[in-house]
Amino acid sequence: MNLESTINLVDKKTEYDDSIGPYSYDEFIEAARRFHGSPAPGLILGGYMLEEARRHLPEGTLFDAISETSWCLPDAVQMLTFCSIGNGWLKVKNLGVYALSLYDKYTGEGVRIRVDPKKLDEWPEVKSWFLKKKPKKDQDSVKLHAEIREAGASFCSIEAIQIKPEAMIKRSKGGITICPICGDAYPGSFGAICRTCQGEGPYLSIKATAAINPVPEGLKVVPISEAEGKTAVHDMTRIVPGKYKDPEFSKDHDFSASDICRLQLIGKNHIYVDEGDIPDGEWVHENEAAETFGRIMSGSGVVAEGKPKEGKVTLRADHDGVLVSDLEMMNRFNFIPDVMVAARKSGTLIKKGARIAGTRAIPLYLSRENFSRAVSSLNGDPLFKILPLTKKKVGVLITGDEVFNGLIEDKFGAVITAKVQALGSEVVRTVIGPDDREHIRDAALSLMSEGCDLLITTAGMSVDPDDVTRHGLVDAGVTDLLYGAPVLPGTMLLLAKAGDTRIIGVPACALFFKTTSLDLVLPRVLAGQNISRKDLVAMADGGYCMECKTCTFPKCPFGK
Repeated sequence: MNLESTINLVDKKTEYDDSIGPYSYDEFIEAARRFHGSPAPGLILGGYMLEEARRHLPEGTLFDAISETSWCLPDAVQMLTFCSIGNGWLKVKNLGVYALSLYDKYTGEGVRIRVDPKKLDEWPEVKSWFLKKKPKKDQDSVKLHAEIREAGASFCSIEAIQIKPEAMIKRSKGGITICPICGDAYPGSFGAICRTCQGEGPYLSIKATAAINPVPEGLKVVPISEAEGKTAVHDMTRIVPGKYKDPEFSKDHDFSASDICRLQLIGKNHIYVDEGDIPDGEWVHENEAAETFGRIMSGSGVVAEGKPKEGKVTLRADHDGVLVSDLEMMNRFNFIPDVMVAARKSGTLIKKGARIAGTRAIPLYLSRENFSRAVSSLNGDPLFKILPLTKKKVGVLITGDEVFNGLIEDKFGAVITAKVQALGSEVVRTVIGPDDREHIRDAALSLMSEGCDLLITTAGMSVDPDDVTRHGLVDAGVTDLLYGAPVLPGTMLLLAKAGDTRIIGVPACALFFKTTSLDLVLPRVLAGQNISRKDLVAMADGGYCMECKTCTFPKCPFGK
């Protein structure tokens, strides 16, 4: 159906009619009072808007609705149609706009009607109310209702729309799971625990209670005077501030009489004792839990650093590369009570042997239920992996009339070459060209035809009319072009592809600053990681360089 032509052909009502759907105006006022609690102006207006939108749909259309506000308008839809929030045919997408869309539930084709501020001048009381020009107590309610009754939807604008396919997907709860904290049933797609326990609940606890880690029945507490002959059930740490932190006694240590003083020195007056009375299968020791978590989390290039120590397993890199973490999985795991994992920032360049993460059970013994939930949350690919850097043939295209014409000496070539070589790749050819769109296109095509896996272009990324590097690259047939990153310095970064060749456009600021956005993306590109707009957006957190006099990157907060 051609809704655009339908909208253009619909004439205004030729005679005054203040009815709303099947109701007379007065009947709708009473119905609104029963349904909504009061005949609110927004609800009355919403009734006129809905009926006007419905007039522009072909007769017999089975439609769904979207309200762009949560105020009053959804109730008008529910009063006058079969669409409701409960059955899912009405969706509230609170964009803060007084607008409503009705669309064919099978094709997504429909109409959108909205209050048009440009059309409110003829209706002063409506304009004052809608734009909140004066407090509610000062509004003339009688005049306001009279203007809405007379105007109907005449101060609204209507347009043909097409709903995005993803917005037409019917809602589904998916699988139902039990929250391990509160015991409520909820859709498992919401996360490892329910949204209330994630902190989204609206309730204020009347009585605050401290979170107490449970201990198994059968785990005994004895004074250290009775420790002789007993066996330690966990590592016991000695700390000397600023000098030492390590286990003074390891798990399974058999205490002797000489150990009593050492226990006192580390502040122990009582110890736990397991004499075989802990129920089988109900509890998992912290070491066993940590060892299991570490094994499941470790992907390619990640290994555990020995056995658990103080209930914790440390993961380290087995080779050089870029750390890649599944952040959604990490959040899901950390939502499980009594477990944790912490890691270095995903995307960080890692050296072989470097520690990248640590995981543990927080209490001495983890309930079997929480242990099982934690393991289940680590489904799919491993949580951590190290992508090795691959050796690439790099072509460098330096642009700028001033360099091409010999007015200034090129400094960019040495900067780029040093960064590439430091990461194990090789610059096979460097081309210097003018700020000319066709020359940049031809130089890029030439470097790619010579087998360059990575093309790095410099300068020409700014907003000046002479900056045509982007245009030349587009002419060369690059795809998946991303321009701009929320990183300082280096905002005018460019990323693209041309077949199997990756392209990085480096802004001119890299000549002045030792560290820029290039240093954040180059290792990822050399590791073969695809960088999306979402990845670039995430760089904003930590993407502000402090411009220290002595740069210590990567041992600094930049990019982390």
